Amino acid sequence: MSGNIFYTKAAKYWANVPATIDGVLGGYAHISDIDIKGSKAFLNDILALKNAPGTKLALDCGAGIGRIAQNLLIPRFGKVDLVEQEERFLAAAKKRISETNERLGSLYNIGLQNFIPQKKYDVIWCQWVLGHLDDFDLIAFLKRCKRALNTNGVIIVKENITSTEEIEYDEEDSSVARPYKLMQLIFNEAQLNVIKEDEQDGFPSDIYKVYSFALVPSELENRPFVLTL
Repeated sequence: MSGNIFYTKAAKYWANVPATIDGVLGGYAHISDIDIKGSKAFLNDILALKNAPGTKLALDCGAGIGRIAQNLLIPRFGKVDLVEQEERFLAAAKKRISETNERLGSLYNIGLQNFIPQKKYDVIWCQWVLGHLDDFDLIAFLKRCKRALNTNGVIIVKENITSTEEIEYDEEDSSVARPYKLMQLIFNEAQLNVIKEDEQDGFPSDIYKVYSFALVPSELENRPFVLTL
């Protein structure tokens, strides 16, 4: 499938999805609290590193209606920018978080395949969205994110992982789920090192396993990332 068709089909799918938690989570709104709890624990560990990222500015990629920004990032960061290609979702996120919330930063209405960060971020959070990028665009996107990291900045990826060694394509929403080894290859190609990873627990058995990865530029591989005791 060509890239244009891949992205066009996804855009058409999301254009018809309700701007609700159940909508953006594909009918799995009941796992949202479990997901946020796991993400908070993972983020807490990253922010406890000896050379921890700052907490001034975070970026929520594929922000949807602001579920992650509101419940995870805004309580921990001075400002949070959102990037989301579906305009209805961004409007819902703005309303959800409240236009008067001074921690809500810039809103970017664009697909990640075309997004070029213009700021330096302490944490860039990418969850349940990278499956909408083909491998080539995903590597390019991660490289752009790497260049947009502030000192000690970290990219956090939280995504579905297949139980096989094969890529699995979802015809309905035009996305892919990748195997663990392919994700590692993509990170390596983007010159990113995994400094921490966790499997999300507590999810139903009928959905994909979900892994969180904390990534830093590979040229910093000798930097002593140590969890404080």
